Amino acid sequence: MNTQDIIAIKAANESVVICDRTHWGRIKISGDDRLRFLHNQSTNDFQSLKPGQGCDTVFVTSTARTIDLATAYVRDDAVILVVSPNRREYLMQWLDKYIFFADKVELADITKYTCTFSLIGPKSHEIIEKLTAGELIAQPQNSHKVYSISGEKGVAEGVRIAVGSGLASPGYTLIFPVTDREIVWNKLLEMGALEMTQTAWESLRVTQGRPIPEQELTDDYNPLEVGLWQTVSFNKGCYIGQETIARLNTYKGVKTYLWGIKLNSLVEPGNMINSGEEKVGVLTSITETPDGYFGLGYIRSKAGGAGLKVTVGDSEGEVVEIPFVSHDYPEL
Repeated sequence: MNTQDIIAIKAANESVVICDRTHWGRIKISGDDRLRFLHNQSTNDFQSLKPGQGCDTVFVTSTARTIDLATAYVRDDAVILVVSPNRREYLMQWLDKYIFFADKVELADITKYTCTFSLIGPKSHEIIEKLTAGELIAQPQNSHKVYSISGEKGVAEGVRIAVGSGLASPGYTLIFPVTDREIVWNKLLEMGALEMTQTAWESLRVTQGRPIPEQELTDDYNPLEVGLWQTVSFNKGCYIGQETIARLNTYKGVKTYLWGIKLNSLVEPGNMINSGEEKVGVLTSITETPDGYFGLGYIRSKAGGAGLKVTVGDSEGEVVEIPFVSHDYPEL
């Protein structure tokens, strides 16, 4: 790991960094039925959301297998979905096939017209205060509002600032027209945010346990096995995959969980996780950190959790908790 990335990860934990997430997808859903439509197509409760609010939600198959973890921001006239880079086209097609003739729903891929930056770290609040968006501080996750940002080369109008960094760290996400990219980026650097590369973001993602498609989010796992309880409404009506998820919750049937694993050497994802002679799971991601190597993997709950000593290939490791997910059933 290079020095710049080590400094950026330290800053994300102690001060503030800015990460360019413009390569993530942005889908605009408009039309009178937009909230009902999203309510029926994903795990969270959209019907109760008002403009200025938002939520994390999971798109799942009919058997509740994970497709993507998305963040939704409800506007007066539309909902903006921020989706994983490798799920943008898939979700556009997938959502489109569920729009029926009488539905008042329109989809638009606005990725190339917009940018997304994330401020990450405990001192991100100070920058938000300086941007005169201090009213967002301490608001619920994914609350958002539109502001103007003045820079040396002009004023960026229509900058939507939302609570939440996209990771477990405190922070904010900014979405705005692509034409204002330079103004916003330079302003945030000027205010003290340190640039974070995609490599450093990936390291932070893995150590915090944010799942991504084709690694943790696959056709092998459901949202409860991932530990994305905060994205699932158990009180709303029918939606795609609801039966499976409700049954797992009711009968406490989750038998596999996503965990972090501190490892002493580099091994490839896809390797089996072993406890003694027994195969207990599979490694899904790995990254180099300033302290060594860190992986994510699914482990059978009967094998144990935090503190379990494991081997993965030639590497020895210990299972640890990760802040982005939870393994606790919700209280009734």
